[in-house]
Amino acid sequence: MTKIRGIFAATMSVLNSDLSLNVKKTLDHAENLIDQGCHGTAIFGSTGQSQLLPISEKIDLLNNLSKRKYKDKHLIGTGLNSLGETINFMKIANSLNFKKFLIMPPAYYKYGDSEVIEFYKRIIDSNPESKIILYNFEKLCGYKFSVDCVKELVKKFPDQIVGVKDSSYNLFENLKLKNFSIFPGSELKLLKGLELGCSGIITATCNVTAELSRKVYDDFHSGKEQSHNQKLCEVRSVFDKYNLISGLHTYLSQKNEIFKNILPPLSLLNKTDEKDLLNNLRNLNFKNQPFLAA
Repeated sequence: MTKIRGIFAATMSVLNSDLSLNVKKTLDHAENLIDQGCHGTAIFGSTGQSQLLPISEKIDLLNNLSKRKYKDKHLIGTGLNSLGETINFMKIANSLNFKKFLIMPPAYYKYGDSEVIEFYKRIIDSNPESKIILYNFEKLCGYKFSVDCVKELVKKFPDQIVGVKDSSYNLFENLKLKNFSIFPGSELKLLKGLELGCSGIITATCNVTAELSRKVYDDFHSGKEQSHNQKLCEVRSVFDKYNLISGLHTYLSQKNEIFKNILPPLSLLNKTDEKDLLNNLRNLNFKNQPFLAA
């Protein structure tokens, strides 16, 4: 398998007013991100509110995604605590020819490296054709991958454990593995990561920075002087002041009210934070193309 690399948006889920998943607009949004510069997206990551969506809606999206033009450009997040549900969801995805997954260890419970290895072992035993990118985000699941744990997983499952999304930032500077994809989880780490040999990024804010992020990526690989990275980092820093899902939905809802729909307990930014977000982005002269027709 070719090493996974590039700019990936942790794409957003678009919801109807009754908070059901709007499959068509969710896929349209993801494809627009690719058209704007992303090499692909991670569907049903934390930014896509995956943990809050019914499995039936996720399966409906997979069935529709299998018929879309960019069907091979997406990573499929599982966003499930249950081992059994994760395995079954992956089997359905595999049956539709989706093989690349982004999988975080379960939240809530306390455990260590050996238990994490057992968790992925059981997934792989049931879905041996899958290619898995580990999702390292201690703030969300309570567990942080160690370098030793990742190395052990790759040693045990070299054909299945193919990369890591590092949103805890303890791996991308320290982990060196042959033919293994490392994706920091922020545009702030993109350029440094590329200089260290990382494969790109997988981030929430690529929902609005796809074009800028791709320019930084392409300029690095073509040896050009960086002229976009500072603005990219400034935009990311503005969004980092808030919950990223709330900030992104608030920002995109300025152009399309459908983005006001968000699953509780998540919410849009309050009016003070909304004003602050929009003013700070305006001061950076930041504009992104509208993704969906209102």
